[in-house]
Amino acid sequence: MHRLDPAREHVIGLYRIVIGFLFACHGLKTLFGLFGAKSTAAVGAWPGWWAAVIQLVCGALVCVGLGTRYAAVLGSGSMAFAYFTVHQPTGLFPIQNGGEASALFCWSLLLIVFVGPGRFALSNLPVLQRFSQPARDRATV
Repeated sequence: MHRLDPAREHVIGLYRIVIGFLFACHGLKTLFGLFGAKSTAAVGAWPGWWAAVIQLVCGALVCVGLGTRYAAVLGSGSMAFAYFTVHQPTGLFPIQNGGEASALFCWSLLLIVFVGPGRFALSNLPVLQRFSQPARDRATV
């Protein structure tokens, strides 16, 4: 056992909160023109408006820790789509094509899919854990 292992779940939880918050902020910027945005996406416009909705909803869910893995896989996939359709055609490396944020969010969210929500997730609340268990598991509790 490594001496930092006791802090592992706390650090994962904090990482999830920060990544989710930052991802949601991108959605808020695109949908509502917050944080110094010069324009907003037209409602229903493909793919910008839909990407922003995914960013806002999935980012909020990841941040609070509800449906974390599902939200993270959808967010990660949307960022992979954005990278390969918008950024990669203009240059090979993210630093050349402006795709750093897409690449980082893609990999950061994919990591959350595999490590889980860590601490401080709403899904860790006992009342939510009780209702998320299948009926056969609740019978043994």
